[in-house]
Amino acid sequence: MPEERIRTDALVIGGGIAGLQTAMDLADQGFLVTVVESKPSIGGNMIALSKVFPTLDCASCITTPKMAAAAHHEKITLLTYSEVESIVRSNGGFSVTVIRKPRYVIEKDCIGCKKCEYACPVEVTDEFEQNMGTRRAAYIPFSNAIPQFALIDMDNCILCGSCAKACPTDAIDFNQKPKKIELEAGTVILATGFELTPRDAKPHYGGGKIANVLSPLQMERLLAPHGPYGRVLRPADGKVPDSIAYVQCAGSRDSSIGVPYCSRVCCMYAIKQAMLLSGALPVADITIYYMDIRAFGKGYDQFYQNAKAMGIEFVKGKVARIEETDSRDVTVRYERIDDRGQVEERRHDLVVLSLGMLPACDASELAQVELGSDNFILTPQIHQAGSLTSEKGVFAAGTASGPKDIVDTIIEAGAAAMEASNYLRQATGKDSLREPAGRRS
Repeated sequence: MPEERIRTDALVIGGGIAGLQTAMDLADQGFLVTVVESKPSIGGNMIALSKVFPTLDCASCITTPKMAAAAHHEKITLLTYSEVESIVRSNGGFSVTVIRKPRYVIEKDCIGCKKCEYACPVEVTDEFEQNMGTRRAAYIPFSNAIPQFALIDMDNCILCGSCAKACPTDAIDFNQKPKKIELEAGTVILATGFELTPRDAKPHYGGGKIANVLSPLQMERLLAPHGPYGRVLRPADGKVPDSIAYVQCAGSRDSSIGVPYCSRVCCMYAIKQAMLLSGALPVADITIYYMDIRAFGKGYDQFYQNAKAMGIEFVKGKVARIEETDSRDVTVRYERIDDRGQVEERRHDLVVLSLGMLPACDASELAQVELGSDNFILTPQIHQAGSLTSEKGVFAAGTASGPKDIVDTIIEAGAAAMEASNYLRQATGKDSLREPAGRRS
């Protein structure tokens, strides 16, 4: 039996930038919105970025206000650290079962003081820092997490009780169990986001085996002012790198790894990171190995030209192999794509693989929507309304429907909110269905 029932106008699955934008746009129209996020905090991938292209604005400065606005909106209910178990059509709407995972912390009593974190003796790798830093088994996910509630990592907890002794409000509860919540929703918006192609998708690139071959999200954390090391260092030995390389199409445009499509953003985030590295490490040599540069958005080509003017070297070539040397440096073997067609080798201190985008989950298992050949949600009328899916009343927002940058993600989230709003009004004949419910986090 469910332990709680929630009636809501719209259910948004995913608390990243797309989900938050959709939720805010609907809530501002007077609809009740429930956001379900699988991680302990909302914010998605964007909150972990250093800056955004092509403006180089602070990513956290854009995302954090939206997170706070959603958390304090009277018509938005947040269910973090929760998973959607099933979605079934019912009475013209949707009956949704959500499983809320135990934090082993009583949320209403937690004041976010971090005393449990300071007292915990267990250190493990930090997922938010892309496994380059450490956290405690009792922890708050990151400094500007919302909600600011601690949780206990029971996979690594040794049950020593130090956190319980340190907690000033007696909020630690080791007996918590998963909680079943039943939601009745008028519409569903899938904002399930993306994940990166695995680093080891191409074994000859050494990702996952060579310590100084990084993913782009690892480099984002190194570039962040509050990152794991406080500055850009090689993970293998802490050396300040003098030579950094980017390998483009390391996880896209390759049928052999099941990702034949272009992920659209890889060229631009590599150029962005290269420009930031030029500022952080002024004497470092930065090279980008590419087959094509796809600068498709407003101001993107000028961004590319600015990078070349800064001295970043662009080498048109296809990388065949990446190997580690005895000194932990990285050798890149590549074939030039020009009149010379030569096979050459260069040594670098650090290599970043420009990985592509994959759907974060199988959306067809959530809401029976149809998927495209790329496994992203199929939006049949993409030129008319890119948020429509094959299921009536179910809409897609952001990268749930395909690779895209942050600008397009926010635009399409607004489109999803518009379509969901029109659907709710047509289904009910009202502007909003219910009075505000109490907020949850």
